Amino acid sequence: MSSEAGGQFVRAVRRDSASIQLTVDGVPIDACLGDSLITALLTSSRIVRRLESDGTPRAGFCLMGACQDCWVWIGTGRRVRACTTLAAPAMAVWTSLPPSELRP
Repeated sequence: MSSEAGGQFVRAVRRDSASIQLTVDGVPIDACLGDSLITALLTSSRIVRRLESDGTPRAGFCLMGACQDCWVWIGTGRRVRACTTLAAPAMAVWTSLPPSELRP
């Protein structure tokens, strides 16, 4: 997902849950079953998305579903908050508007 080196978050405690793989903007990343999307994104990158208006990098703000700062698109184009959505095996995530053929 990232041209930025390293993640913004570092996992301090090893999770005992299964490792899963999802794709972010077409690039495979690893996560743990039970991780939120924002955790999966920020352990593999330094940002969650870029603002549509000017490309400013965003890494989430409240991390609890109140602020609207971590919107991403999943599956067939549905927009979700990364902080309140669980990562799932083989999930496709886009950090900007997905290709037109994937939008509802």
